[in-house]
Amino acid sequence: MPPPTLIEIVPLNSLPGVPITVPGSKSVTNRALILAAMARGPVTLHGALWSEDTQVMTAALRQLGIAIDVFPDLSEPCNREIRVHGRGGELAPGGSEEHPTELFVGNAGTAARFLASWVCLGRGAYRLSGVPRMHERPQAELFRSLRELGYRVDSPNDKLPALIHGAGPRDAICRVSLADSSQFASSLLLTAPLGGWRVQVGDLNADEAPYVAMTEKLVQIFPFQGGEFQVEPDASSGSYFWGAGGSVAHWPQSGWQIDAEFPKFLPLPPKISRRTDLGDSIMTAIVLAPFSEHPVTFNDLGRLRVQECERVAALRTELEKCGARVQESGDSLTVFPSRLHGAEIETYDDHRMAMCFGMLGLRVGGIRIHNPSCVKKTFPNFFAKLAAPPPYGWGADIWRIAPSTRTRMEPLAADGLVFA
Repeated sequence: MPPPTLIEIVPLNSLPGVPITVPGSKSVTNRALILAAMARGPVTLHGALWSEDTQVMTAALRQLGIAIDVFPDLSEPCNREIRVHGRGGELAPGGSEEHPTELFVGNAGTAARFLASWVCLGRGAYRLSGVPRMHERPQAELFRSLRELGYRVDSPNDKLPALIHGAGPRDAICRVSLADSSQFASSLLLTAPLGGWRVQVGDLNADEAPYVAMTEKLVQIFPFQGGEFQVEPDASSGSYFWGAGGSVAHWPQSGWQIDAEFPKFLPLPPKISRRTDLGDSIMTAIVLAPFSEHPVTFNDLGRLRVQECERVAALRTELEKCGARVQESGDSLTVFPSRLHGAEIETYDDHRMAMCFGMLGLRVGGIRIHNPSCVKKTFPNFFAKLAAPPPYGWGADIWRIAPSTRTRMEPLAADGLVFA
């Protein structure tokens, strides 16, 4: 039976008193995959996320000549043990300008940005492309920085698809802005040690940019001579379970992930910033805000507009469908205390929209989610975990509305699908 295109979640009367396990961090996993490919010996990643984004990265690395073995992780179905046979930065030669090596990145921003820098160390032409939404997302600052380092990047609109001409390492310096995305700086910093590059991060002190700080720390501690590396659970994915009133097992304590701060923002304060307080989990907080006793203003949301969908408008639109009063002003949203009701939620093919409103469905009756399988991008068994009996999940009833007749879904361990 094909995956459902529309599901309905039945609110829980009470939550089981067991912490939920969540998959590994996407941000850490995709950084670790690139670093492991640069290592001088095999590196085994434990607890690595196995989702659409990390599979895209793995496929691209294999295409670039990196041998990768993937084994099950018995503790979490969405994780894998991944052994990467690093080649010290060597990668398969690219093609000609007329027939370049084609690398498909889907809608994975980390894969698109991190690979763009790494293929500069190769020789020949590499063409990066993705889904239509990926072709709309910003790349200009990264391409400008790579050109400043002396590499040729062909893109008429400074977006994907782009043709990158590898020329090997070179002693060069560049400056990169964090204004559009911190992934540009992370991309350059990941490759810089082997590329011979000196990267100056502008706009903010790097210590104040949490994802850049994560990248720098990983570069410092990574076993580049070969060895073992543990990927911690994904804090952004864990925010939905905290937001629903539960808790998450093995909560990350490293300080690498800004969203590990999410539990400290419950109950929600009057103001929260995307720049200084929370990362992707600010979306979770926005969907929770109608339950607050006071209005909550969310600031610095500009980057949400250029991610998997235009998330600011999407959140406002779908919350208003549910009866919430939401005010949009510039790159801020103010959400007022509201009595919510059920609605059919568009997910815009955005995994975080699906999971945010999936969380809401545990508290509000009549929430129906379109295209729930989009969660495969980062958390393939999200809905299965909601439906699984304790201690593996919360035992929620989830109904297939379409296609087919209304039937109760049976939970399925993650294998790239959402339901049986």
